[in-house]
Amino acid sequence: MEKQIKKTNKILKGVVTSDKMSKTVVVEVTRFVEHKKYGKRIKKTKKYKAHDENNSKKVGDVVEIEETRPISKDKKFKVVA
Repeated sequence: MEKQIKKTNKILKGVVTSDKMSKTVVVEVTRFVEHKKYGKRIKKTKKYKAHDENNSKKVGDVVEIEETRPISKDKKFKVVA
């Protein structure tokens, strides 16, 4: 009998940078990575489109987004908190 392993979805924390689309917000996630050779920590940012069902989030809000099934071509996350 195979053991069922529950797949955990990726959860990211970021800041809303745009709320102009209907039921969609753009969230900018910042992370730090260490340079392989020199060891200096570098700030990297990436923007994700996330589904916001109630259009409740505004620019500047800190939100958590969770990976989900593809909702559209670009949206693969939904706003959790």
